Amino acid sequence: MNDQPPPRTGPRVPLADRMRPRRLDEVLGQDHLLAPGAPLRQTIEGDRLTSLLLWGPPGTGKTTLARLLADHTRAHFEAFSAVLGSVKDVRRIVEHARSRRDGIEQRDTLLFVDEIHRFNKAQQDAFLPHVESGLLTLVGATTENPSFQVIPALLSRCAVLVLHPLLPPDLERILRRALEDGERGLGDHGLVLEDDVLARLAMFAGGDARKGLGALERVALASADRDPDEGPIGAEEAAGMLGADSLLYDRAGEEHYNVISAFIKSVRGSDVDAALYWMARMLEAGEDPMFVARRLVVLASEDVGNADPRALQIALAAKDAVHFLGLPEARFPLSQATIYLATAPKSNSAGAYFAAAKAARNHGALPVPVHLRNAATALMKELGYGEGYTYPHDFEGHHVAEQYLPDELVGRRFFEPGDQGFEKMIQQRLEIWESRRERGVRDRKKKR
Repeated sequence: MNDQPPPRTGPRVPLADRMRPRRLDEVLGQDHLLAPGAPLRQTIEGDRLTSLLLWGPPGTGKTTLARLLADHTRAHFEAFSAVLGSVKDVRRIVEHARSRRDGIEQRDTLLFVDEIHRFNKAQQDAFLPHVESGLLTLVGATTENPSFQVIPALLSRCAVLVLHPLLPPDLERILRRALEDGERGLGDHGLVLEDDVLARLAMFAGGDARKGLGALERVALASADRDPDEGPIGAEEAAGMLGADSLLYDRAGEEHYNVISAFIKSVRGSDVDAALYWMARMLEAGEDPMFVARRLVVLASEDVGNADPRALQIALAAKDAVHFLGLPEARFPLSQATIYLATAPKSNSAGAYFAAAKAARNHGALPVPVHLRNAATALMKELGYGEGYTYPHDFEGHHVAEQYLPDELVGRRFFEPGDQGFEKMIQQRLEIWESRRERGVRDRKKKR
């Protein structure tokens, strides 16, 4: 097996380190990789391990999985710091790997590079030939998209495996395992929690097992001198021990919906200060920033719409920035987008879709007017498909009076622009086009 020292289990070692899974079956939340029959599981069990890049958010088990891969393949585990390591260190690792392979041990070397997105080009170039030759099996861990951070030659020799954020049920199992484990965990601390505290801690962790275990450990340390007669620790007391009200904001409960409702209504009502306050309440309490970003994208269309078409672009840019940056930096683009949307002119005219959908349901599948049909074949042309269609770009203003709705819906209006921002111009265009349509109808009647 691996000749690395066993995991540290002393009381001063952080709980997250002590509770690292020792077997593949203990790894939770990555069934798409490790369940029986899953690709990585088959690769490991068949001893066919190749170079890998593990891409996923913090606390999802990238380092743990790399160590377990070395154990299961009986490879020597060699860690390299992408930040502190030098090309000289590379040469040392390569020399030792060659000695192991050519010596009595005849063992492979699994090179683990944490934060491989910080790998500079010189380091990557130095490792490349040894990864190519099979002397080193590279396992890199990154929170960033490796296609942007790893040189193409090295990337092409690695399989990229995506690790998912841990879901609350998996996090709760991890926390309960730590709470009950008397060898590595908190089983001998006498820590008793109310039923909902672990669930709250799991939500607070935001998919990060390290964060959740760190919070549980802080609660255990803070309660060391607590009188057991006081009873189990509740969510409010645990929140006080963590120095925040994070656990009191239940992302699955009523308070979650109350706060997000207040945020949405503040943006809609153009109260920028209230919008910023409610957003801060969510983020400081551990809300997923992508949840806030998604609400901003909806608000940009639902409540600003074409009164300011840039609103949707800014909301989408904020969403991309949040995905790219993560917290804490993501607070800046979220704040920028919230300020923009709250202070933008408002329109709910995008809701026109629902009026059109109602008409579609009420009237069924009305036939497409013949002049609008696609004349894709000779038979369709013989049947008159497309006959009489007028091409708008051949006319002044790139517009011509034409009927585009089915006969039964002619004259129906679904879209009603507002009088704010860019929609004023839209309204003016619609009035011009409507007057042209009316003249066209009159002219056709005269010709008849």
